[in-house]
Amino acid sequence: MLRERLWDMVVPMVLWGVWLPSCLGQTTSPSQDGKIKIRLAGYPRKHNEGRVEVFYNGEWGTICDDDFTLANAHVLCRHLGFVEATSWSHSAKYGAGTGKIWLDNVMCGGTENSIEKCVSRGWGNSDCTHQEDAGVICKDERIPGFTDSNIIEMQVDENRMEKIRLHPLSSAHASHMPITEGVIEVKFKEGWGHICNTGWTKKNSRVACGMMGFPSQRTIGRIPHSPQSVYRIHSVSCTGNEAHLSACTMEFSKANSSTPCPGGGPVAVSCVPGPLFTQGRARRVKLNPMSQARLKGGAKTGEGRVEVLKGSEWGTVCDDRWSLQSASVVCRELGFGTAKEALTGARMGQGMGPIYLNEVQCRGDEKSLWDCPHKNITAEDCKHMEDASVICNVPYMGYEKTIRLTGGRTRLEGRVELLLSLGSGVRDWGLICGDGWTSREAMVVCRQLGLGHARSGLRETWYWDSSNVTEMVLSGVKCKGDEMILTDCQHHSVISCNRAGVQFSAGVICSDTASDLVLNAPLVEQTVYIEDRPLHMLYCAAEENCLTKSAAKANWPYGHRRLLRFSSQIHNIGRADFRPRLGRQSWVWHECHRHYHSMDIFTYYDLLSLNGTKVADGHKASFCLEDTECHEGVSKQYECANFGEQGITVGCWDLYRHDIDCQWIDITDVKPGNYILQVVINPNFEVAESDFTNNAMRCNCKYDGNRVWLHKCHLGDSFSEEAEKQFEHYPGQLNNKIS
Repeated sequence: MLRERLWDMVVPMVLWGVWLPSCLGQTTSPSQDGKIKIRLAGYPRKHNEGRVEVFYNGEWGTICDDDFTLANAHVLCRHLGFVEATSWSHSAKYGAGTGKIWLDNVMCGGTENSIEKCVSRGWGNSDCTHQEDAGVICKDERIPGFTDSNIIEMQVDENRMEKIRLHPLSSAHASHMPITEGVIEVKFKEGWGHICNTGWTKKNSRVACGMMGFPSQRTIGRIPHSPQSVYRIHSVSCTGNEAHLSACTMEFSKANSSTPCPGGGPVAVSCVPGPLFTQGRARRVKLNPMSQARLKGGAKTGEGRVEVLKGSEWGTVCDDRWSLQSASVVCRELGFGTAKEALTGARMGQGMGPIYLNEVQCRGDEKSLWDCPHKNITAEDCKHMEDASVICNVPYMGYEKTIRLTGGRTRLEGRVELLLSLGSGVRDWGLICGDGWTSREAMVVCRQLGLGHARSGLRETWYWDSSNVTEMVLSGVKCKGDEMILTDCQHHSVISCNRAGVQFSAGVICSDTASDLVLNAPLVEQTVYIEDRPLHMLYCAAEENCLTKSAAKANWPYGHRRLLRFSSQIHNIGRADFRPRLGRQSWVWHECHRHYHSMDIFTYYDLLSLNGTKVADGHKASFCLEDTECHEGVSKQYECANFGEQGITVGCWDLYRHDIDCQWIDITDVKPGNYILQVVINPNFEVAESDFTNNAMRCNCKYDGNRVWLHKCHLGDSFSEEAEKQFEHYPGQLNNKIS
């Protein structure tokens, strides 16, 4: 039939600002929470190999290598989301662990779904030392549909410290965010303490500042000893490349005691913020335009898929040997601190372009990933399901204190209320006008609140309970989507709202995950051609407004229209399915093509002059969304036929072939010349995505009156800024000049 197109869940534990991964299992001898978790640790570990550590009964421990077999390793690797084990190691190859040795004499058949189902001496019953800790090497291939990813994080003794903070040196420093200068305070179970500054170095300061989200540090004078100072850490020695102070050599005072700091005082540091966090309104304009790295697909500032620039095109990094040191190089280059997490397995979504780097092994002091030892990519080395990601340490800015959600059913949704200054030192909460509110504005709200991605932006919120806030304080809000706070977006200088009342104020629904649609640009270039199609075959297309206005004046059914045709392949590379905003009760049946349209506008097809004027369009008025094909291991979920559910599954794509109705631009009235072909998916931001910058595709188009050529088809964010400028001034394919 013709159709028209247009991680129980991973619970993160935060220890000293460090995230630990979890995987689930059923216990035969239950711990307090009935769950065990597995992680890989030690050195030199990779994301798919390391010392096996088990979290049981509230404590991390290891497994003894006595009687260990490859079958044991298979069970453990599958628990971690890998298809199988390739080998295992004995005698603490990845270093000796600490704490309990939870399991000994483990013997698995190989088919068990968790290590606790295997025969052993029982939990905590062992005659081993940590010099016998077992490790595994897993095949670097993920189980299809297994979304958890083995996070590479700092693993430190949780009994030592929880986190650090800066106590400002003066009230003046305390009044501005971020706090960049002060005395370091370290949190222990029994409270906060200081570090003795005897022997403290710039390298130590670099690590401390990195933990708090700052890329570099300044020299600061000695702070005098205070009788109230409690010194818990002494003789700190860092190389400067550590991602966390706990990875440095240091001496600790005994618990509940404090060793004096003779001739010294508490450590104080002065950190240098990155460009996004400098004080004053001139900040947050842009990251360093000369940077050869960027982050894509993350919900929060300082997180995302790592992409690097080679020549004029952006590409991704393969996660083989991906480490905190390499991730920290990226974070510092972008003006953040060290890496909090290095993630593997396309945890922030898959990229679409080239993969440039593999087995990156940075020390941590390099200026760019390109300066680190690495391997070049071959086609067999990596796939985009192995794209590396990072979560960087960023400074605390307190942004969440000036915005809140009210009336929603959960903490992830509600009417948006802003805390704004009303003059004379008075501050109060107010509402935002819902006029023109889209998912791009919702993205900024969810980011500012630390609630992840936006699922939707709502222009009406009458169905949510009202608070006592009734006054509109902001209108005309228009965001790009990458702003850190809502007031950085464009907005009216004077409140102007077409629909007054609380019920028409802006609301949001936030989510942990989001979809991300991108077009296969090379396919458009490969499939383009011109067809002169008889009018008598275009009645359905005319009914659905797929022709230019002049078609109405044609001598139907005689004559023809000239159509620029091509195929569209729309991939969902995000972490949530793309679903139409409207439920099926609101879909529209089109008798002529005999299918339901689930979206009024899904894609624009436009032909532009070189100065940007539209000369022709193939407006795809409505679309029927379904999974045409999927990557290996991913199952189709959506099908238009028989009033089926519509959408695009993560890892799948919807193909609109060149030979179906409306898959074209009507160029009957277009003169020969050089043009730009532009395709924009989800142009009105009707459905939320993690990234809107990759929704447009553009090509140079050459039309000589009989034939058409496309050149340099690319996604809107795939070229460097300089290359994009050159594209815009490209006069056409030089080998097909029109005289």
